[in-house]
Amino acid sequence: MPKSIPSLAEFELYVMLALARLDDEGYGAAVKREIEGRTGRTVSIGAVYATLGRLEDKALLVHSISAPTPVQGGRARKVYQLTDAGREALRQATFRLGRMMDGLAADHGTGPRP
Repeated sequence: MPKSIPSLAEFELYVMLALARLDDEGYGAAVKREIEGRTGRTVSIGAVYATLGRLEDKALLVHSISAPTPVQGGRARKVYQLTDAGREALRQATFRLGRMMDGLAADHGTGPRP
């Protein structure tokens, strides 16, 4: 029997969508900025790193260490990328969400806010 793909909580979905958009720049602060910029929601960096760790424990992400930034005292960063299982979990989560939203009118809370 194939191993099932884990379902994603809302914030896990946000983090994974941010990583999918960021390509090779998927480090904690960039993920935080991406989520805040797209959702208008304030996000703590601690919540981002806790979620990145949890998703890595689920084998949905992997990380590598970047070269230090090219400034004096520049630091290396932990850069995260989706695994194949992570891409599949993201695909399934967005598909299920889309199916749940099919046919809902904007007056049911799915339309843009004024």
